[in-house]
Amino acid sequence: MNPDAALSALSASLHEEGPAVEILPGTTGNDYLANEVPGSELVGMEGIAAVVRTSGSTGTPKRTALSVDALASSSMATAEYLGFEGQWLLPLPIHFVAGLAVLTRSLYAGTRPWAMDLEQSFSSRGFNEAASALTDRRRLVSMVPTQLQRLLTDPDAQTIATLQRFDAILLGGARAPQAVLEEASKHSLKLHLTYGSSETAGGCVYDAKALPGVQVKVVDGRIMLGGPTIASGYLRDAELTAKHFTVDGSGVRWYATDDLGSYTDGVLSVTGRADDVIITGGVKVSAAQVQRIVEALPGVSAAAVVPVTDAQWGQQIGAAYVGSAGPESLAAAVRESLGAAAVPRRMQRLEALPLLPNGKIDRMLLASLLAEASD
Repeated sequence: MNPDAALSALSASLHEEGPAVEILPGTTGNDYLANEVPGSELVGMEGIAAVVRTSGSTGTPKRTALSVDALASSSMATAEYLGFEGQWLLPLPIHFVAGLAVLTRSLYAGTRPWAMDLEQSFSSRGFNEAASALTDRRRLVSMVPTQLQRLLTDPDAQTIATLQRFDAILLGGARAPQAVLEEASKHSLKLHLTYGSSETAGGCVYDAKALPGVQVKVVDGRIMLGGPTIASGYLRDAELTAKHFTVDGSGVRWYATDDLGSYTDGVLSVTGRADDVIITGGVKVSAAQVQRIVEALPGVSAAAVVPVTDAQWGQQIGAAYVGSAGPESLAAAVRESLGAAAVPRRMQRLEALPLLPNGKIDRMLLASLLAEASD
């Protein structure tokens, strides 16, 4: 099944003319399976249109059930926030929520998305070729920071012109390095930083502000998202569903994220994950803080910090990075800002960070690679 066929299957489920579908990857990067979700798996859930699997970047993937109302609300809220609809370029796999959201927005806008060839690795050449096939006056694209970073690393004039032609570039799935944001600003790209997940039908906070209809609150430091875009729960996991999803006295459905942050005057600040803290030798260290320091160093184009299991210390701080900087400079910068306990004990320079098919960093594989690195 190609993206067009997946679009047709999703259209039928959204218009309640077909069963709920679960889009899964096929044997090739451009091939997909749209499996019918048995009604027995949807007991207690009404109006489900699609089931999306989480990326599984830090554990076992979950199957998230999204209703017609949730997908429709997400699409309409995006259009209302941006102030327009248009034709989408699709550089992401459609079996993840960011790709599925592009299909849904296209269906409600009445436009045809153009999918990139995912058989090949992501490149500026492939991006430019795919973008040249767009025909609508209004053009949009959704991508992850790693993709934009590749496009803005020593870009040629054609790539910059292609990026500038987009009326909106949605960037989500992970925190974007400051260097990438500065480069995008230098070229006056129409960038929107998005925050959300499979459980919220995709991005529901744009540029730190909630989309129309979306509610945000922070309880004990943990970010909670509410409103019509929230998923109905996880298939075959009532315990996890009860842990993350609730309905308040006003009938608003809430999703308790695994992220920490603050919400002041309508502006959301995400500071890290609840499991972001690495405890090494009895000392608590924020992986996000270490990563920000490493990313800001000259000679570092990308970085990731993860816990590495250690028999003596319980956990050690592991850091992988791309660039020309030496490990000594990384250690010195972290030591100066956060103290000796925060210095990564496992460091490795890589040609590229390992990624999942949806463009997010594969943290489990990264931890495995760093476990093999010497102290």
